[in-house]
Formats: sequence, C-alpha cells, structure tokens
Amino acid sequence: MASSKEYLMFILEQLSELQGVSYRSMMGEYIIYCNDKIIGGIYDDRFLVKPTKSALEKMPDAPLEKPYEGAKEMLLVENIDSREFLTELISDMAEELPVRKKK
Repeated sequence: MASSKEYLMFILEQLSELQGVSYRSMMGEYIIYCNDKIIGGIYDDRFLVKPTKSALEKMPDAPLEKPYEGAKEMLLVENIDSREFLTELISDMAEELPVRKKK
C-alpha cells in the first residue's frame, strides 16, 4: 500500500518551522531528509524515524516497526499532531545523524 500525498503534506506542514526539510519519493513511499540527512520516512501512511539516541529518549515507548519487508526496524512516531514535539525531535535527530554519502 502506497502512502498518500495528503499524509506527506501534513507531516511536512508540521515540520515547516525547520530549515532544510525535504523529501524524495521512492516506490510509492517517501524518504524524509533534514539538512541532507535521512531521518526517516513515510511508509503506508506511518511516519517512521531512525532509532537514534535522541529519538529513543523522546519516545521510549514507541513501537519498533519495519517500513517494508527486509528493512531495519524504525520508531513509529505517534505524536504527529504536536508540531512542537516533531520539530524538536527532528532537529535533535539531525544533529546526531551523519551526512548521507554522495554517489
């Protein structure tokens, strides 16, 4: 099941106060970047993020889910209605993630 453009737009709107947030469409799903760092994605209309130290601290009870079969588990972000929470979460994650490698 592919993710809806409406869900993507909602998440991007929630993150609109952050600089450097972008996305890339990939096989009906969306990879989310912050300052050219992959922080997670939207899979089956679920916002999943990498299980970084700061993400685990902010969401200690978040379920681990696979975005697709064979993928590494990621944290399900359930508090998507709080713009303040999402902004802080993604900002902190972006500080600790490495810059993606150029091809």
